[in-house]
Amino acid sequence: MEGQQQQQVLNPQRLKSLKEWVQKSSITLTQVNGQRKYGGPPPGWQGPAPGPGCEVFISQIPRDVYEDRLIPLFQSVGTLYEFRLMMNFSGQNRGFAYAKYGDPFTASTAVMTLHQYPLQEGVCLTVRRSTEKRQLRLGDLPTNVNQAEMLMVLQMMSEGVEDVLLKLAGPKGREVVALVNYSSHYAASMAKKVLVEAFKKQCGISITVSWTSFSKSKRAKETGQDDDFFTTPGLKPLTKPSLTPPRLYSQLPQHDVPAHPTLQPFIRAVGGPSAPPRDEMMAQAPVNRNTVSQLQRMCEANRLGAPQYEVRYHHTGPDGFFYFAFKVLIPGLPLPLFGAVQILPGTSAQAMKGEVCRAAAEQVIQTMCKVSNLRPF
Repeated sequence: MEGQQQQQVLNPQRLKSLKEWVQKSSITLTQVNGQRKYGGPPPGWQGPAPGPGCEVFISQIPRDVYEDRLIPLFQSVGTLYEFRLMMNFSGQNRGFAYAKYGDPFTASTAVMTLHQYPLQEGVCLTVRRSTEKRQLRLGDLPTNVNQAEMLMVLQMMSEGVEDVLLKLAGPKGREVVALVNYSSHYAASMAKKVLVEAFKKQCGISITVSWTSFSKSKRAKETGQDDDFFTTPGLKPLTKPSLTPPRLYSQLPQHDVPAHPTLQPFIRAVGGPSAPPRDEMMAQAPVNRNTVSQLQRMCEANRLGAPQYEVRYHHTGPDGFFYFAFKVLIPGLPLPLFGAVQILPGTSAQAMKGEVCRAAAEQVIQTMCKVSNLRPF
């Protein structure tokens, strides 16, 4: 009877479909510590491992749905670096999974396009940005613990340890705790499983291991969106702007405006109201289709340095357009330019990212031509 119930739960037809898909696609799935993993990296992957902001969390997965349906679905958004389906001992999935992409923009696109995706009748997936916790808190440590020694011990016991910070905690500030940063959420979660036993066995002490607390900003809680920005390689994280610039230069007293004789008119416009609608801008001046290259040439000709872009998904309008906030930092200018653009869904995350950057560059070009008498190239 028990065996029959397990057969019904496991759904033999779904298991057969999974096996056939694995054989047909020559894909490799590895079972490890309560999860089944694809990739990390997958065959043919080039470049470094993805950084923060590249992973999405998937929940509301029916217990008899497997990688043969999930991986192709999430690959339709972009190339997967890794896919992890949480499994239990009976062979069911545990109802949630993680998909990691090569860049944050593709992860954001997965959230936009696959959240509430109707996987089957009566079942919609929940897809949101993974918190990617990477820091563990180790408590009940000896009071004479040394930071360098702790780092060495942790690197021997677990993989992916980046650094350790020792601090005093507890009501009287007498408890020593260690905050351990790992290179990935996966590395931290694996360490969390083994460190208690490892310290007991190898060091003869009993410690506690837990995740450090994580909380979203008030804005993220209200909107349901993460605070992450998507930054071009080499650009250091900047202050994250809202869609509405906090203060206009034209509203500041004259002595607060930075002195720069050749750029003074442009400075007053930086951070000002967003540019006019796209159709109106196009009517004002001819704009090259490759506006990113055009803005690059304009900045080089005026010795302003190479523009650097930050874009953030904001919301999807009722008309189906995706709305993004952007910030363009030009090194030769004292402040970045803010704005918002709208685009239609694209065929891929990379194509959408290119369209957002082109639209942002177009607004910046129009502003520079208007306030600084520069000509588009």
